[in-house]
Amino acid sequence: MGKKQKNSKKKSTNRKIQKRAHNSAGTIAQLGMFIAVAMVFSYIESFIRIDIAVPGIKLGLANIVTIVVLCKLGLADAVLVSVLRIFLSSLLFGNFTVMIYSLAGAAVSMLFMWISVKIGFFSTTGTSILGGVGHNVGQLIVAYLVIKNQNILIYAPVLLVSGTITGVLIGLAAAFVMRAVGGQIGKF
Repeated sequence: MGKKQKNSKKKSTNRKIQKRAHNSAGTIAQLGMFIAVAMVFSYIESFIRIDIAVPGIKLGLANIVTIVVLCKLGLADAVLVSVLRIFLSSLLFGNFTVMIYSLAGAAVSMLFMWISVKIGFFSTTGTSILGGVGHNVGQLIVAYLVIKNQNILIYAPVLLVSGTITGVLIGLAAAFVMRAVGGQIGKF
């Protein structure tokens, strides 16, 4: 191999390394932005009280971000954004108990939404409804394990209805965001 070919190959390799580093830096920056937006939504939501028959019902505004990331960037990035947001929000606005319930809800929610996205049968709103219901199912499971009393399951119908209603609202918002800026997400 001649000297010119070696230099050309070396330059090509250097460009690939630089592009990969740029992609990594861009991805990290974008995920950081998503986590920050989700944190802002969590903070705003801490001021919104929904006093219905069951304590702890929330809109789930931060899930707008989770759904957008899941649909546009994939499961691994959505899990990262969701877990870091829950951890940081719990440190800033909640406590350890809130974090456990939120992580359980997020795990079941993410599983339901990921299956929905993989199947491709549901719209963004349908995926969000499954996520809202899944979140409440996950939290009910933890509550049952902590309290060890099946009477906690009496709250299930109210939580399933509230998960459905908030799922519709969050799904519509996520669909709007993806239509508005979806083409820009993941471009690095």
